[in-house]
Amino acid sequence: MSEQINIQFTRFSAFYSPLIATIAGGFLKEEGLLPKHSIAPVGKSAIDGVVAGTVHVCQSAPSQGFGPLEKGQTPPALHFAQINEKDGFFLTGRAPDPDFTWDKLKDKNVLVDHGGQPLAMFKYACYRRGLDYKAIGAVDVPSAQMDGAFRRGQGDYIHQQGPAPQQLEHDGAGHVVASVGEAIGPCAFSSLAATREWLGTDMAKRFMHAYRKARAWLIMTPAAKVAESESAFFPEIDRAVLTSTIAYYQKLGCWTPHVEITRPAFEVALDVFQHSGLITKRHRYEDVVAAPPDVA
Repeated sequence: MSEQINIQFTRFSAFYSPLIATIAGGFLKEEGLLPKHSIAPVGKSAIDGVVAGTVHVCQSAPSQGFGPLEKGQTPPALHFAQINEKDGFFLTGRAPDPDFTWDKLKDKNVLVDHGGQPLAMFKYACYRRGLDYKAIGAVDVPSAQMDGAFRRGQGDYIHQQGPAPQQLEHDGAGHVVASVGEAIGPCAFSSLAATREWLGTDMAKRFMHAYRKARAWLIMTPAAKVAESESAFFPEIDRAVLTSTIAYYQKLGCWTPHVEITRPAFEVALDVFQHSGLITKRHRYEDVVAAPPDVA
């Protein structure tokens, strides 16, 4: 008898393939779990669903824990495994530029994703590459409207998560020139989160077993085969674009063999948020991160 497991995504894209593959590849079914997935409603965090008890496990980011900690509160959920250990956003320009350097963004109009973590990461990437963020013309268009605005001719560059940049390339509407993840390096970027109570359950152990297997499969499987397995989840995305996005992320090293959120990666997340003035102090690893449930 299968037991239903409710999984919620904050954003849904090929970047979150470790979690998507856990569902798409039948790894949860092998553990007697029947996955039902959803995307967090606009204006809500997937953590809200976890707290309400309607979601068992969600795709989130360790930085979600910084908000409550800044108010002196205990975060309601713990982050127990990484999905991506690098930022998954790209910079796309109007023309190919194999010799791109970040200083070329100076005095240019850049459509920047102004979501909390994406923007903090972008500012930190500029800093790491020796560029003053204030020297660029950062254009704030709502995330869902950025792509259309760029296609209509607004901005010189656009900052997006895959597969949007790969779709622009496929359509001849843009060319990927840089990766934010490459500029920053390993970082506690996106994660799996759940309540302390759920992490102590047998379901949590079975989920983790499936997730480890899916992650290992994702790392060693050709991108085209992964895209084939996930294509039903992305009916509006061309298979070649999905394949190219997965290949980009495999090569970038977002999906490392280890599942743990490491202390060094967490420290970089603190650096990023401190740089943007989004936190007033460096928070404790233990207040945000837990060991995977099959380790405890």
